[in-house]
Amino acid sequence: MQPTMPLAQFLPYQLSITSNAVSGRIAQEYRQHFGLSVPEWRVMAVLGDSGPLTQRELTRRTLMDKVAVNRACKVLEERGLAARTPNVQDGRSHHLGLTDTGKAMHGQIMPLALEMERRVFTGFTAEEMAHFRSLLERVRTQVGEVDSDDIDSGNFGVA
Repeated sequence: MQPTMPLAQFLPYQLSITSNAVSGRIAQEYRQHFGLSVPEWRVMAVLGDSGPLTQRELTRRTLMDKVAVNRACKVLEERGLAARTPNVQDGRSHHLGLTDTGKAMHGQIMPLALEMERRVFTGFTAEEMAHFRSLLERVRTQVGEVDSDDIDSGNFGVA
């Protein structure tokens, strides 16, 4: 029998609820000021950083379900914040990019997002923030390296 621990001490659970709390708080601001949901803002943020992408690329970069990405893209298009252009490398897909209106909104949201980040992490030193970012990146990398067959078999990489 394996030892148990309270759910509140399980790190993946802590990451999840912390992420939901931060995202939920920031989402209130996006919704109130710009009428955007979290998925819509995530798609806008990625497009604002990278330029036009296919929905498949957006799904991979946002780590959101393809249905959520599709819905967000549709809303952004309907609001005139994003537009599709043909993908010359693959005629079956399109690129989605921010329109001038979308770029302008992105430019207004980023200062709000950075201010929210500052408020959420008040009391953290620059060194703590750098260390926290490094740890999060290590977790993301490690998650990608965990083999799902090992988890299913209970063999967590132990020889």
